[in-house]
Amino acid sequence: NAKPQGGSDVISMLGSIIKPKKTEITDKLRKEINKVVNRYIDQGIAELVPGVLFIDEIHMLDIECFSYLNRALESQLAPIVIFATNRGHCVIRGTKDVHSPHGIPRDLLDRLIIIRTYHYTIPQIRQIIEIRAEIEKAKIDSTALDCLADIGDRTSLRHAVHLLTPARIICETDHRDEITTDDVKEASKLFLDAQESAKRLQQHH
Repeated sequence: NAKPQGGSDVISMLGSIIKPKKTEITDKLRKEINKVVNRYIDQGIAELVPGVLFIDEIHMLDIECFSYLNRALESQLAPIVIFATNRGHCVIRGTKDVHSPHGIPRDLLDRLIIIRTYHYTIPQIRQIIEIRAEIEKAKIDSTALDCLADIGDRTSLRHAVHLLTPARIICETDHRDEITTDDVKEASKLFLDAQESAKRLQQHH
């Protein structure tokens, strides 16, 4: 955040970006802007407020992306970066046989603070599904919520939440306004989770 005083130099550079025509932000232009911003910070004109960059499924990035991230994190203007992954020890994409925890290169992994996460308990799953049902304005009775929570514990929270919509459609088709356990069970028979689907494919091959 900076006051407009003394900002003519950076405004002139940004003017070329704001023009209606498409302009590529080159490394040279990025470095020049960074120099101006750093000078403003040193002079007390501006204050650096780091943003937050959230990258889900970080193991999907390849070795070149990780190399770029490693360099970018060394910048004074780098945001706070949060990585999320559910992978264990696996091959880093873009390499043939380089294994690393979570699919992240070890040099980058050493710079991170790893937050331990836990599986949701059944009461927590039930509460999340109940909130989601309220958002979707779907009436659901207590036993049906328990049934969905049990499904979420056996499969995944995402699958249990996804079953809300087909269960509601089954309920409305039967001219009712409240989802019951039978609706949830019927929806779970029609729509399989990923693990069950993979298991059935293996049985038929």
